[in-house]
Amino acid sequence: MILAIDSSTSWLGLALYEESAVLYEHVWKTHKRHTVELAPAVEKALQDCGLSFEQIKALAVAQGPGSFTSLRIGLVFIKGLALAYHLPVIGIPTLDILAYSQPIRDLSLICALQAGRSKLAVATYKNVDNHWKCDTPIEVMTAKELILQILTPTLVSGEFTEEDRHTLSRKWKSVILASPANCIRRPSCLAELAFQLWKAGKIDDPVTMTPIYLHTSDPILS
Repeated sequence: MILAIDSSTSWLGLALYEESAVLYEHVWKTHKRHTVELAPAVEKALQDCGLSFEQIKALAVAQGPGSFTSLRIGLVFIKGLALAYHLPVIGIPTLDILAYSQPIRDLSLICALQAGRSKLAVATYKNVDNHWKCDTPIEVMTAKELILQILTPTLVSGEFTEEDRHTLSRKWKSVILASPANCIRRPSCLAELAFQLWKAGKIDDPVTMTPIYLHTSDPILS
């Protein structure tokens, strides 16, 4: 069983996953209370499922980009568990989690999350052998700047404000905007991606694993 945690932004998520089933999934919005809420949420998930921590065989974590503080809290929490209980850990780029949950189409896909100061962290994905593969470096821009770059029909999904969604919807001929329900980063998708890497023997070193931060003059904020 894999325990997966996504603390990239103000949206916290965790899942318990086995190869044959998602045992538990919970996503909620917190207000800079990651440290206080994360450990009790994991304990409650195990209790609700009638499971014990000893049944966890691997750990998965969203590696970023995201809020500096939020990412650090999630990484420290997972690293602590990995080292204390000698569990393998797998880090997954945060926007890959969102891309994984989107329907496969012969179009480009853009995934985004909040980057502070009304800006978005944005990456473009292409359909490669019926899987979404990141096609560009992650960039930081406003929703208005983003729509200027979308010249052909493109799927767009992400953590958007109401104003962002209004801006993106103006370019309806090119922007195929996912519904709010399909813009949530699902921790079960994080767990499934990590499970595939774990089974392939591709795990990370909890000592050297680091968050993916954006090196920009307008950094993602806590």
